[in-house]
Amino acid sequence: MLVLSRREGERIQIGDGISLTVVSVSNGKVRLGIEAPQEVKIVREELIGIPPRATNPGNPSLSSSYSSAILSNSK
Repeated sequence: MLVLSRREGERIQIGDGISLTVVSVSNGKVRLGIEAPQEVKIVREELIGIPPRATNPGNPSLSSSYSSAILSNSK
């Protein structure tokens, strides 16, 4: 594992198409901004392997807790 120190506003580039930006550090939490190609799926680790809950009949999207964890990548 590579461990790097970054400050707010600093970026890390991964390969040619992915960059991470430290958006903020506050109260022991780090907020990251992720820029990646549309085909790269980004999911919080604790949700890997957890299937989405049943969808709401009036809303074809995934359940709110699951869908809010899956980031839609747009540049």
